[in-house]
Amino acid sequence: MVTKEVAEEFGDLPNWVTIKEVTDKSQYLQLSENLGKGEASSITLALEFDDSLLIIDEKKGRKVAKDLRIEIIGSLGILIKAKEKGVIKSVKEVLALIDETDFRISQTIREKVLKESGELA
Repeated sequence: MVTKEVAEEFGDLPNWVTIKEVTDKSQYLQLSENLGKGEASSITLALEFDDSLLIIDEKKGRKVAKDLRIEIIGSLGILIKAKEKGVIKSVKEVLALIDETDFRISQTIREKVLKESGELA
């Protein structure tokens, strides 16, 4: 599930993704003072559900979510889990596709992800 703010940023979404509006508008407004709309709305939505797992990459947003005791994972963590579960065969192949976008991954993080996925000794 994503917020309408994230859906607007992302564009076309798969039909299995649900768009949900946050109900705690004051929490959203408070968070949006220091974060982007997508991060603020996603954190607010995560707070509205018990046992949520927030997928977030932006460093500032990750810190805020951790401070609010929200369980988080990043996009690259999702890739590692997908490989563990057999959903994808190769993290390295997906990283090559990501390299063709504007999503930037440091060499240090790339190596860490490849090691965790068993694709780098």
